[in-house]
Amino acid sequence: MKTSRPPHLDFQYLLDFKNLEVVELFSDLRQYILELYPASNELLYHTHALTAVFSISEKLSDAFCMLPIYTNHLNLGFNKGTLLKDPNKLLTGTGNLIRHIDVKKSSDYRNTKVKALIQEAINFAIKDMDKPTKSIGATISKIRQK
Repeated sequence: MKTSRPPHLDFQYLLDFKNLEVVELFSDLRQYILELYPASNELLYHTHALTAVFSISEKLSDAFCMLPIYTNHLNLGFNKGTLLKDPNKLLTGTGNLIRHIDVKKSSDYRNTKVKALIQEAINFAIKDMDKPTKSIGATISKIRQK
């Protein structure tokens, strides 16, 4: 699998502790998102989940989707999912803004319906952004090493 940019070393270190099947799905989904929007900034977090957030700026508030990796599964999350047009009713969740798609296999996201939803999220984030960005296509680690 060709990767347009490698994961940050902080993130890769923590990724190596995860289930191999989940890591392979994450890697493919990450690549898919970067193919759809190569200029996205990738913000990396390690809180209750190891998460890669894809944003049109260096700010979390301008993010269009995220990939939280839990112990044995991952999701394709949409930061402003409740505000997106979702005619195929793909999104689940009960939060005020965030919605997600469960990811168990590549066909859960490598399809025209999810591709259209990701593009909808990108377009929404671009229209919703209030300031121009300084960073384009950067990987920004928010992971604190102990």
